[in-house]
Amino acid sequence: MATSPPEHPDRAPRFRLRSGTRSGVRPGTRAATCAAAAAALVATLLAAPQAAAHPAGPDRGAPVAAAKSGLLRGQAVGGAEQFLGVPYAAPPVGALRFRAPAAVPRWSGTRDATAQSAACIQFAPVGVDPAYPRSEDCLALDLYRPRGARPGAKLPVIVWIHGGAWQQGTGVQFAGRTTADTTGAIVLSINYRLGALGYLGLPGFDAETPEGSGNWGTLDQIAALRWVRDNATAFGGDAGNVTVTGQSAGSGSVCALLGAPAAKGLFAKAVLQSGPCSFLSARPLADAQAQGAAFAASLGCPDAATAAACLRNVPIAALTAAGMNLPPLGPAAGGKLLPRAPYEAITSGQWNKVPVIIGNTRSEGKLFALGQAGISAEEYTAYVGATYGSVASKVLARYPVSGYPTPFHALSAVLTDSSWACQTQVTAESLSRQVPTYQYEFDDPASPPLRGLDIPGLDTGNAHSAELAYLFDFTEQGRPFTAEQAKLADRMKRAWAAFAWYGTPNGPGLAPWLPLTGRGDVLKFGPSGDRMFRDFADEHQCGFWSNPAA
Repeated sequence: MATSPPEHPDRAPRFRLRSGTRSGVRPGTRAATCAAAAAALVATLLAAPQAAAHPAGPDRGAPVAAAKSGLLRGQAVGGAEQFLGVPYAAPPVGALRFRAPAAVPRWSGTRDATAQSAACIQFAPVGVDPAYPRSEDCLALDLYRPRGARPGAKLPVIVWIHGGAWQQGTGVQFAGRTTADTTGAIVLSINYRLGALGYLGLPGFDAETPEGSGNWGTLDQIAALRWVRDNATAFGGDAGNVTVTGQSAGSGSVCALLGAPAAKGLFAKAVLQSGPCSFLSARPLADAQAQGAAFAASLGCPDAATAAACLRNVPIAALTAAGMNLPPLGPAAGGKLLPRAPYEAITSGQWNKVPVIIGNTRSEGKLFALGQAGISAEEYTAYVGATYGSVASKVLARYPVSGYPTPFHALSAVLTDSSWACQTQVTAESLSRQVPTYQYEFDDPASPPLRGLDIPGLDTGNAHSAELAYLFDFTEQGRPFTAEQAKLADRMKRAWAAFAWYGTPNGPGLAPWLPLTGRGDVLKFGPSGDRMFRDFADEHQCGFWSNPAA
């Protein structure tokens, strides 16, 4: 049977767990541009899922759920049940390429849901593991629920949107079995179209699509949330209690959903991990369309009147190869779907107001500085000078090489503070003036590296993406947890689940987590314990980054 839900902190005794379970930079500054230019690195490092093994045949005792499109047979794994590769939209191929997602056709009989879908087409030089399939036919989700959950149980639903600079990555890396088993929540991880297939703008597309072009990936995410609204009850979920979560570009996607009128009412809470809305800003639609027109011309589709139809006939290999040359795209603002950039929507009060968790890792910039891991003091000085121009001397005075173990660590601190931590503070403060907002910082200096980066002498502790293994059964975890790290992972899962259940990330056995106020209350998660602190802005020199030229 499903594990009992965490009790509300105002009501009850404790979580019941199974034993043995395992203020900032102004948007648009040059500092932000520097980190944005490095964004593809994290996508590359996070986009290599291993092919999963699945039973050869159906289990007669396997769970079955009645989705709107037909019956699904999943499988029980430990204390959870999983339904994998569930389509939430029709394959966006052929005439449906570069169109809003269409409804899933109904099927007869019982569809097997024990194998994950292909990843969406990847748009970076190093995408998912070559052994793992990728396809245009990728609009699917994986759903994890507590074992024994039945229709009508009204369990909270957590929807996860993966990162990857809107170029690459896949939902199959993020399993939610442990969270479902230990907290009683349902967890979904979704795929969505990426790169040119997901975010290409073009005037010809606008003429066909009421929502406008440049946001196919965002429309996919909205389609997935509508699938949850229509099908949650059949899996034991509560369609009225959905929490949408994401990290990095996935967090930027959540920002877009907060600003999209079409997403109103599809979720009740949001979690923004390492992706502040003030930093991951949407492109102007006009820029997206100009970029799309140039892209179409490069593929032999220069005629504006026929470019849309022409691009639908371009072989996927050619389209993918050309798309590799595009910078990270992401959502476009200025059309019907996103009338304004998400952060502008938030500051104007014109957004889908829900309670929010928002945070970052202590040393986000380490991952983006990996390409400079052996940087010398002279090279660090030159790098800062080239990046920060007229304020470079002030940056170097604030972040002298002598104050850090190596020049790499100094550069990491600059990138962390300028583009991630202080932008998180900016977004959090804007949100907190309108809705309950809970800010955190993840701080485990010995956090396991991403798979493939467990290299002697390479320090990736607390880097961008370090928290993912603590919240999911994550395929890219580079080494096992220590006992204290496993306890930290358990506390974080329970805090996120409490937020999903009740709208507050508090409960017995968890450190009190106060909503953000003018006092700067931030919860620091660490292996030796979690605590509130008010030194976040000082530690990350956010006063300086709010106006470096002063």
